[in-house]
Amino acid sequence: MQVRDAMTKSVLVVGPDHTIRQVARQMADRRVGSAVVHDPDAEGFGIMTERDILYAIGRGLDPDTERAANHLTWEVVYATPEWTLEDAAAAMVRGGFRHLVVIEGGEVLGVISVRDILRVWTQHRMPVAAP
Repeated sequence: MQVRDAMTKSVLVVGPDHTIRQVARQMADRRVGSAVVHDPDAEGFGIMTERDILYAIGRGLDPDTERAANHLTWEVVYATPEWTLEDAAAAMVRGGFRHLVVIEGGEVLGVISVRDILRVWTQHRMPVAAP
């Protein structure tokens, strides 16, 4: 199975000037664990995850004033839609990530998370007991 079959296609995209609280609120509203941060003045994308938010707040930073751009990963490992789920899982393990941005032709198509991969593997590999 490929990344395209399991990725979340409705991606939360925010700007680098959003505060940590703004990003956290949008993530909670959309029930997602990450937001892609796009800076039109810079090439590429960053990603802010639940973990980034927890680390910032845990260090005592003010989520109402701290900019997302200061507390995210700019060196993103990208997946392509053609990768297998095994490829994506291996990249996550190697890099210590739980989310990968999926791109094609420089455009963000989605995000694949550990949860997405486990959902698909569970549905396709584990028998479901009858009620």
